Amino acid sequence: MRTVTTVAELRAALETARGKGRSVALVPTMGNLHSGHIALVKRARDEAGLVVASVFVNPLQFGANEDLDSYPRTLAADQEKLQSAGCDLLFAPTVEQMYPHGQQQLTRVSVPQVSEGLCGGSRPGHFTGVATVVCKLFNLVQPDVAVFGQKDFQQLAVIRRMVRDLDIPVRLIGEPTVRAANGLALSSRNGYLSAAERDLAPILYRVLTTLADQIRQGRRDHAALLAEGRASIEAAGLQVDYLELRDALSLETATAESRQLVLLVAAFIGRTRLIDNLQLDLDSLE
Repeated sequence: MRTVTTVAELRAALETARGKGRSVALVPTMGNLHSGHIALVKRARDEAGLVVASVFVNPLQFGANEDLDSYPRTLAADQEKLQSAGCDLLFAPTVEQMYPHGQQQLTRVSVPQVSEGLCGGSRPGHFTGVATVVCKLFNLVQPDVAVFGQKDFQQLAVIRRMVRDLDIPVRLIGEPTVRAANGLALSSRNGYLSAAERDLAPILYRVLTTLADQIRQGRRDHAALLAEGRASIEAAGLQVDYLELRDALSLETATAESRQLVLLVAAFIGRTRLIDNLQLDLDSLE
């Protein structure tokens, strides 16, 4: 695996690969990689002749009081994991390389509707930062396919809408969430949890599973159901940011006509904010 840190090096490496007729898959990350990220790289390996991963902690998607400065930066360990997973090319730029003209007057990509509410409501400007950096990476790499994790469900919805609306010629793949044995969705922020908090955190997935089972069994009083789920999470000692049932295709609030559903949750355990989701296909029950 080769590591490059500049746009010029990246473009030169890609030109060489394309000259040999190789298709390109991109896996964008912020580093501090875990098994969930590696699953994305392995899926990309199945999809293309050249696998490119990026490791870039993007300041645009962090709010003023969020963990930009303390976010783990583990490039050496990330390089080892990526090489073992079959990555061919790692792009690990500095902030100055990605935003050479500064961030203040930077052109930004805003994706309406799907960016609103949920994490977009709790983290103003977050998805504009995500869309901007992903659009830039798509322009730099020009991949045939890009692979993202479904754990960040709203993020994937934002990127899908951006690709559709801006006619970006890339095929998007959403890879299922990778979980620990106790059901906890793998996340780089899990490293912030104490041992006691890590034992409590799987309540999120247990509640989602319980709510999903009740919906599959025909329960349709969604507001009451979500209130019960919220109470269960808070009884475990977590602070709920949101717990919602949305249409999985539009991300609008689910209605009686919605057949593809997604339960989404965000909660604080101590000072750490965790997210998770669970999709339901009601058509598969008929």
